[in-house]
Amino acid sequence: MRKILLKDVRMLTMRENEAVCRGALLIEGDKIAALGPDVQAEADEVIQGRGMAAMPGLVNAHQHSPMSLLRAFSLDLKLMDWLSRKMLPAEARMTPEDIYWGSMLAMAEMIRSGTTAFADMYIHMNEIAAAVERSGMRASLTRGLVFLEDDGGRRMREALDLADRWHGAAGGRITAMFGPHAPFTCPPEPLREVIRLAAERNLPIHIHLAETKEEAAKIQATYNRTPAEYLFDNGLFEHSHVLLAHGVHLSGGDIALLKGMRGGVAHNPVSNLQLGCGIAPVTELKRQGIAVGLGTDGAGSAPNLDLFQEIKVAAWLQKWVCEDPTVMPAGEALRMATIGSARLLRLDQEIGTLEAGKQADIILIDLDKPHLQPIHDLESLIAYGATGADVDTVIVGGRLLMRNRRLLTIDEEELMKQISARAKRIVEGV
Repeated sequence: MRKILLKDVRMLTMRENEAVCRGALLIEGDKIAALGPDVQAEADEVIQGRGMAAMPGLVNAHQHSPMSLLRAFSLDLKLMDWLSRKMLPAEARMTPEDIYWGSMLAMAEMIRSGTTAFADMYIHMNEIAAAVERSGMRASLTRGLVFLEDDGGRRMREALDLADRWHGAAGGRITAMFGPHAPFTCPPEPLREVIRLAAERNLPIHIHLAETKEEAAKIQATYNRTPAEYLFDNGLFEHSHVLLAHGVHLSGGDIALLKGMRGGVAHNPVSNLQLGCGIAPVTELKRQGIAVGLGTDGAGSAPNLDLFQEIKVAAWLQKWVCEDPTVMPAGEALRMATIGSARLLRLDQEIGTLEAGKQADIILIDLDKPHLQPIHDLESLIAYGATGADVDTVIVGGRLLMRNRRLLTIDEEELMKQISARAKRIVEGV
């Protein structure tokens, strides 16, 4: 069994109320074997961590990875215009091969900025799964299900195929969810069928919720319910672990309905700001005991996938909304992007904190930079000062995906050639 020793490193474990410690971390195979100030061991590879901080890899709780091909293509538009005039026509031109390379571009960016796991919802999921397998990342994959027209059950067959073929694949790095797209695209009957299948197979559900005021108005006009009430009344929360993306426009009554749910809300602050959707009531959700993680959404609405940016924006927005600088302190913001997001992916028993027995999904941050010196409070320094460009090394399941800022599982030169030609064709004339 291969062993890697991270030596003389500052460790942020992301466990509640656990102080930063300095010492070593031993990886055996795909798991963390030991960590602490007194750890010493022989290893196949020793990584000198002096000047580095080790922490769990970041977890992106909501993504549409192939949309990296549409980065900054249609910004400064309202969401429905953005979607109907630009995104949907461009996405209709994407081939399965485009999907593969677009998701690979997103994974290269995520690895480079310290993300080791993500939740994705899109189409052509076999291609995305193949890219995950090749990249070495960890992912929870969802075939988005829209039921606004009769497609002969094709989308449902693809969702079932994804679960059958990929759940538990790539050494357990790939898991599957069921993905009814959103309340306004899923009428009651097909929504209840997806809920039934998810419960039958014990798979989580990933769904957009209350992203815009327009969505809330549409559901109210059609069903005389808020989006959250609509999902609740159709039984979404009875048996399943649920990942709710966005949750921007939630009333006090909505939050009361979500209290006690399995799963939680993926907060996407940068995308929500870019599209003018609003600010999710994160502080109140957390006050009611509802788990909250962080996501970027797709690069079509959030021009980069750097979760360190989301950490800053999430914390600053809640401080501003509450007019209280003590709200969402640094450690809490960092935990949202690690163990908080891992909980939403139903992977918190495997990843999200540094502790013996968990998967070795670890990043090293280079602190020997002017903007990260001096070091007074490491959590505050990383939460408010670090960027994805400060990540030096990325490990997933004990495998090095990046070392000294060099990707080891993705050929960047070939990737850039593929992206340049494909992106130009997809958007031409749209």
